Amino acid sequence: MRRVKYRAVCGVVFCLSFLVGCAPLAPNVDPPSEYTYIIGPGDSIEMFVWGNPEVSRTVPVRPDGKISAPLVEELPASGKTPFQLARDIEKELTKYIRNPLVTVIVSGFVGPYSEQVRVVGQATKPQAVPYKENMSLLDLMIVVGGVTDYAAGNRASIVRTVNGVKQQLRVRIDDLLEDGDITANVNILPGDVLIIPEAYF
Repeated sequence: MRRVKYRAVCGVVFCLSFLVGCAPLAPNVDPPSEYTYIIGPGDSIEMFVWGNPEVSRTVPVRPDGKISAPLVEELPASGKTPFQLARDIEKELTKYIRNPLVTVIVSGFVGPYSEQVRVVGQATKPQAVPYKENMSLLDLMIVVGGVTDYAAGNRASIVRTVNGVKQQLRVRIDDLLEDGDITANVNILPGDVLIIPEAYF
């Protein structure tokens, strides 16, 4: 089953690579200004309620995007900032505690799928990576361990959604990693998908 899935993924990457030759180079767009982390399933939430240690605790964000804690049940957390979630928890706690003051601290840092950066194809360690502020292509390559010996780095592309429209933009990984061409080090945006095809032999 794993072999079939691997072949299916490779087939998709191979087919998409044919389209990359005519794709425009990815522009070095500015990263999001004042980027704020968005909570997602798999994150760990430390809920600290001032003066109420019996209510304070650390809870996971479930796969359905909700959290459950003492006095707080089935509260949606995914898609919110830590500040927004803290205010929502305070609203829930006002039913039981007078003027609750809540601080939310996030760890684990998985984030929602819409914010993750995915790397598929001929990366050494293909994976989904939580977006980090000012992330660049070089930063992403370090996380995934570079590319394999079979990668066609200069035919790699980023699939990016701009104003609801998907765009495929070519990047020059070989020029960046092998030649040290810093002009190839473009910025990565939340939700980008990096596709690294296999070289033709």
